[in-house]
Amino acid sequence: MLSGCFFDGDSGSSSGNRLEPVNDEYNATVRRTTNGVPHIQADTLGSVAFGAGYAQASDNLCTLAETIVKARSERAKYFGPGPNDVNIISDFSLKAQDVYGGAKDGYEQLSDESRAMLDGYTAGYNQYLEETDPSDHSSQCQGQPWVMQIEPVDLLAHYRVIAQFASGQGFATGAVFGATPPGESPSPSPVMASAEPTEKVQQMTSGVARNAVQGGSQALKEKPAMASNAWAIGSDLSSASGGALLGNPHFPYTGPRRLYQMQLTVPDYLNVQGAGLLGTAIPLINYNENLGWSHTVTTSNRFTVYELTLKDGDPMTYIKDGEEKSITSRTFQIEVNTGAPETQTLERTFYYSEYGPMVRLQEATEGGLSQWGDDGTAYTYRDANLNRNNLLDTWLRMSRASNLEEFKDVFRECGSTLWTNTIYADAEGNAYYIDSSSVPNLSEESQEVVNFKRQASADYRDLFNSGVVLLDGDTSRDDWVEGECNGIVPFEDRPKLQRSDWVQNSNDSHWATNPKSFLTGYSPLFGLEEVEQGPRTRIGIKMLQNPQSDGFGNGTQTKWPAGQDGKFSAQDLIDTIYNDRSFWAEQYLSELRSRCTTIGAMAVNLPDGGSRAVDEGCDVLANWDGYYDLDSVGAPVFRVFIANYLNVIEDNPGELTTAFDPSQPVATPAGPDPANAGMADDRMLQSLAQGLNALDTAGVSYNAALRDVQVYQPSGGVPPGGSPRALGQSFPWHGGNGGIDGTFNAVGVRDLPTKQDTLYPRVNPVTLPNTAGLAEQQGKWFKIRGASYHFGLEFTEDGPKAYGLTSYSQSTDPDSPFFNDQAQRYSDKNPRPFPFSESEIRQNLLDNGTTTISN
Repeated sequence: MLSGCFFDGDSGSSSGNRLEPVNDEYNATVRRTTNGVPHIQADTLGSVAFGAGYAQASDNLCTLAETIVKARSERAKYFGPGPNDVNIISDFSLKAQDVYGGAKDGYEQLSDESRAMLDGYTAGYNQYLEETDPSDHSSQCQGQPWVMQIEPVDLLAHYRVIAQFASGQGFATGAVFGATPPGESPSPSPVMASAEPTEKVQQMTSGVARNAVQGGSQALKEKPAMASNAWAIGSDLSSASGGALLGNPHFPYTGPRRLYQMQLTVPDYLNVQGAGLLGTAIPLINYNENLGWSHTVTTSNRFTVYELTLKDGDPMTYIKDGEEKSITSRTFQIEVNTGAPETQTLERTFYYSEYGPMVRLQEATEGGLSQWGDDGTAYTYRDANLNRNNLLDTWLRMSRASNLEEFKDVFRECGSTLWTNTIYADAEGNAYYIDSSSVPNLSEESQEVVNFKRQASADYRDLFNSGVVLLDGDTSRDDWVEGECNGIVPFEDRPKLQRSDWVQNSNDSHWATNPKSFLTGYSPLFGLEEVEQGPRTRIGIKMLQNPQSDGFGNGTQTKWPAGQDGKFSAQDLIDTIYNDRSFWAEQYLSELRSRCTTIGAMAVNLPDGGSRAVDEGCDVLANWDGYYDLDSVGAPVFRVFIANYLNVIEDNPGELTTAFDPSQPVATPAGPDPANAGMADDRMLQSLAQGLNALDTAGVSYNAALRDVQVYQPSGGVPPGGSPRALGQSFPWHGGNGGIDGTFNAVGVRDLPTKQDTLYPRVNPVTLPNTAGLAEQQGKWFKIRGASYHFGLEFTEDGPKAYGLTSYSQSTDPDSPFFNDQAQRYSDKNPRPFPFSESEIRQNLLDNGTTTISN
């Protein structure tokens, strides 16, 4: 229904052969420039997607193949139950969320454009498989039976998983699986040829319920491992003739959330360069000759949870507006590899309200919720992205827009970027922000009730702040207002801002997009207003407001955000990412040094008992330049200090003496408590002492430069269930943890035994608490997320000019020349120009870098 709004007569099938190939014969030319970036040209949209599928498969086949297995709910079929039955729970939960079934039903309803891209990409992926001997596949999936030809519906199912990365995915770890009526076990039942199941199957199924509930308890506590910075610079502050753009997504370095750069060209129809998540047939962060945009993950809510009031004595009926409503059920089956010659089929029934799947949420949130039947209630949820099949249409039309009004039309006509904001700049010098995510459209009365409950109830406030908007299912007052966008907030009610100086977002809400024009009065589901901002937002706005400052008043021009003219070029913007400034260092380093001077060699009392001197750490901090550059000596010491001091601030509301002031979102809160300053019980010095103890435990010298202890180390190289190993060299990695170090250039550590969203094992060292992830035995920070595909872009009189990198490189195949070639460039702060025009592509073309493919 939505996709029908997106395309007028001259943009698709009526403009000649612009979509599907003639006689079903796909043809595309793939030209690779520096570091293996493919520039794909074809005569139709289907054929250019064919080239994209072929190129991505050649670089990332194993990741894509395992991703399709997940989308098809076949992980247990090929890889067994998994640790704590995770594969069984995932397969059933995705079926219950109708991921694959919805793709089957939705495929025929897609626009002609979406089908052309899905069909073409699928054909390109399959063409690569057909041409490549299985023995030549990467070691991660070499000769594996689950690496097979795919269908367009498989790809659409994967897109439906993508759509729920920041909503329904949280329920697929057990919250949906564990939801059963009173007295009914969540354990699946074996479908047996004989009457009695085997002992092995009985043991397997009996443990699933327990593991599902335990996994579901963490479902909503864990925030998505995705963040980003983005700036749009308008004509007032751009050094070029048009606007400029900074894009800095902080995405995982592994799995299908890796960003893959490419350029797609269909003459007189489409010419766009950017990067998208693996498997997407069009880049998602893009620019064309007239405009460009980046995305940041929003604070908005994409789902709502409903508390149902059950009929007395009947847990399968709930009461709404005084009328009885039935809870319905559906039964699904999956296959499980138990090690026997044949797979075991399991069966499980799931339950649904009018809103969506029933869920078990006890202990999954800060406030906790009763279970099905307890206190006469049950819980269910509605997800705005659950059935969003038309995501390609949104990005295609954004890519084909030629000016800001055409770009806005995408969202006027109900386009959605799922879970992101959009930050836009163009050749006319406009800077534009919009929360373009899928936000449920609540009535004004319902919004007022939500706001009242947030103020009146600490438990409700805790739920809301943890990402759960709890609504009343016993009244239609809290139903979504369907309107023209099928329950999603329409364009006119979204936070948005257009300026000629700048707009920005670093994953805080819309409120302080530009403090000269605070955005207020929007639905609470878009995020909190007039609240303390995160350190990346604060350092970002500080640099935009002070483009000729190094943060410490030292006059170091290499750390200025802008050039000597006070304006931003593409090179300035990429250098701003690489300046590795830390908000917390600029906020607290001077005060910490002062207290260090006072304490001298005297001992500091540790909060948990004992004492120690901190003078050696203080000596290092006295000479630290305050940045997270590779050669910075002192950055590791400050990191372990601030990791502990932020806990002090959180646990002691009076630790900062200047309270948050909404009129000063960068400067406040501030001012460490002067009580005991420089004394044995000084909380700042205690935090430093705790941090130094952690460095001692890990064997890290206080005088270590950041390059000695912070690295990117690819690992894996084996199929699911194998023993991972380091893959090639490690690379010194500049930048810091965005939340803990307060760095704009955010890179991070995660405790994950597998690569993000996959079953591929990775080397996962044990880390020390309150250290931002310092490996206890190895004495290093192993970074696996953060600055990924990143760039600075400007619109000049000669067209768009951009510089940047994909930090982890284009390919996940360790034998590929494009496996880690950009990692060294990131380490060296050596961005490459992005070829866009035909002449630029030819100048940067690799030897033997042109491939013509067809089916």
